[in-house]
Amino acid sequence: MKRTPQRLVLPLLLLALTPGCETLREWRGDTTRPTSREAMRDRSPESLYADGIDALQAKRYQQAVDLFDTIEREHPYSTWATNATLMGAYADYQRNRYTEAIGALDRFIQLHPAHRDIAYAYYLRALSQYEQISDAQRDQRATEQAIAALQDVVNRFPDSAYARDARLKIDLGRDHLAGKEMVIGRFYERQRLYGAAINRFRRVVDDYQTTNHTPEALFRLVESYTALGMTDEARRTAAVLGSNFPGSPWYQDAYALLTPGAPRAAQDRPGFVRRAWNWVF
Repeated sequence: MKRTPQRLVLPLLLLALTPGCETLREWRGDTTRPTSREAMRDRSPESLYADGIDALQAKRYQQAVDLFDTIEREHPYSTWATNATLMGAYADYQRNRYTEAIGALDRFIQLHPAHRDIAYAYYLRALSQYEQISDAQRDQRATEQAIAALQDVVNRFPDSAYARDARLKIDLGRDHLAGKEMVIGRFYERQRLYGAAINRFRRVVDDYQTTNHTPEALFRLVESYTALGMTDEARRTAAVLGSNFPGSPWYQDAYALLTPGAPRAAQDRPGFVRRAWNWVF
């Protein structure tokens, strides 16, 4: 399932890219026209474009791609060809062919930098990167590329609706990167490689402090410092945790770790590593 609702993409695209609406209406509803490659060569770009729009609305994305590709191939100098490039990219995006979509959008951006819908082209390219973000257990290069593409939208079109959505997705992407650091840090901590674990948890605190992973990262630092006998550093970190997240169960656990007899949090959180106090003292 896509992270971006279809309603966010298709209406904006259709409103922006449908030239000659009266001409297109003449073609709608006619499902008897031939669609083979040979037959499509003899058709006007207007009729091909109309059928492409109909195919998109019916979620026949492969057919839409074929129709828009035909316009680009057979009528490359028509005004319809420029719009067909963007519409074809959208169809590829909807059928999860993100590499093809990005290729078409790169070509569109390079050839038509002043186009009225250039903001949408950048946005759709960023979405195509964003949809390729993998889970936190895997390599996060795609996440970094998606964040860069989304930031490009924000920088170029800061007051647009696209930028507002891009900012939200940047936050989600950063949360994803922080999650990856936490996965690695927990692994190192389980292996008692505390120095390596501390480096990962510190990166979350320093570089991704606005994400949801920060309270746990601070607690993991308390655990790791305690395991290394760095009590003063553990207490300073716990103080930072308590100051910024006083109601967090991670702070309650940090307090329990440093204060014998203090109660722990009521229940473990998902992904919780075995308690440090069980194997430090």
